[in-house]
Amino acid sequence: MRRIVMLLLLCVPLLANAAAEVRVQSRLVPQTGVVVGATVSMEVDLLVDTWFTAAPVLPKLELPGAVVTPPSGEAQHLNEKLDGKTFFGLRYTYQITPQAAQSFTIPALAFQVQPGQGSGVVTLNSQPLTFAAKALAGAGNQPRLVANEVSIEQTLHRSHEPLRVGDSITRQLTIEAQGAQAMLIPPPSFAQVTGLKRYLQSPTVAALSDGRGGVSGGKREDSVTYVIEQQGSHSLPAFTVQWWDASTSEARTATVEAVNFVADKGSYSAPFDINEDLRALGRQAHVRIAGHWLLVSAIVLVGACLLYCARPWGRAAVAWLRGWRENRRRTWLASADYAWQVLRRQLNGSPLQLGGLYLWVRRSSGKRTLSDFSEELSDTAVNRSLDLLKIRYAPSDSAEAAPANLVQSLAVSRRELRKRKVADPQHGLRPMNP
Repeated sequence: MRRIVMLLLLCVPLLANAAAEVRVQSRLVPQTGVVVGATVSMEVDLLVDTWFTAAPVLPKLELPGAVVTPPSGEAQHLNEKLDGKTFFGLRYTYQITPQAAQSFTIPALAFQVQPGQGSGVVTLNSQPLTFAAKALAGAGNQPRLVANEVSIEQTLHRSHEPLRVGDSITRQLTIEAQGAQAMLIPPPSFAQVTGLKRYLQSPTVAALSDGRGGVSGGKREDSVTYVIEQQGSHSLPAFTVQWWDASTSEARTATVEAVNFVADKGSYSAPFDINEDLRALGRQAHVRIAGHWLLVSAIVLVGACLLYCARPWGRAAVAWLRGWRENRRRTWLASADYAWQVLRRQLNGSPLQLGGLYLWVRRSSGKRTLSDFSEELSDTAVNRSLDLLKIRYAPSDSAEAAPANLVQSLAVSRRELRKRKVADPQHGLRPMNP
């Protein structure tokens, strides 16, 4: 008994995670009697016995010889019972309008759905569908507007009442076709009218919703504005839309009447006389400018223009000057004269530092030690400098006066080095075996 209970407990998770059942159904509406230019709806029902965790992924449908409009973002919600089980689903509609008399085959389409309590994305393949389109009587394979019902409405907007020369009148036509795609509604032809200047505006097309997430037809709005250039009577011609009934294949028309109006010459008057006010203003205020001020103003204006145009060259000159100054500064910092100033400052300071001394020795003679530097000087200068260094670092009281005497001694050595550099030939080669 205990083993049976344990077996049932192990089966409970499997029953709870049972795979959801999904189905797909597709059909054509209408299935027969399709003519060229008529719209055929392919309805696709995606059904699950649980729920959808994400929106289905719809495939793209292309049919050579037909205009296909994919489903919109909205879908019709379904609640059906199949084989004794309740299914919930979404219905999507593809609109197909054949443009030639031939047979069409809609291949199997792959739809991806994500049902609740499922293991992931499920791919459903619809069944292939076929239909044949025949040409309208006397129309051949030329495209025609085929619909269940077509209506046309006209709206007029006048810029002024009554109309005068310079005013405008806007004519707007709205065509609604039930059971047809908006892109297939033919555009109206707004004719040129003598005495009026025509300005066409961009049309707008939109789908007609059936209120349940589907599309019941299309709507097209066109408008034109006429500006009156001549006075007298004018007439905008009537407009007619020819269409064919999808159920009877009979030709029908929808018409709007012509628009007749009269434009006056127009006598617009301002609330005040502008010319008279300008003349009165000119008599009351006179502005006089001396000739030399005009010349000064012209010179200032020309100078400002030249300065504005010379800005790129000015920036380049400033940048060059900054670079030149920076090079001069780097050259000075790398010179023996700068090292001499550092030497004097350090020897006169307390405590005594010899970094400046070694820097000056290296830059003035190229030597790196005082012993090598002594070879460039006379014995008197060398001995004097070395004695002063010993006195400075000696633990006696006489070291207080050594820095000043050492600076004087090194100054003698500096002058001797300068005289030797003037006397020696200048070349870029160093001794081969120093």
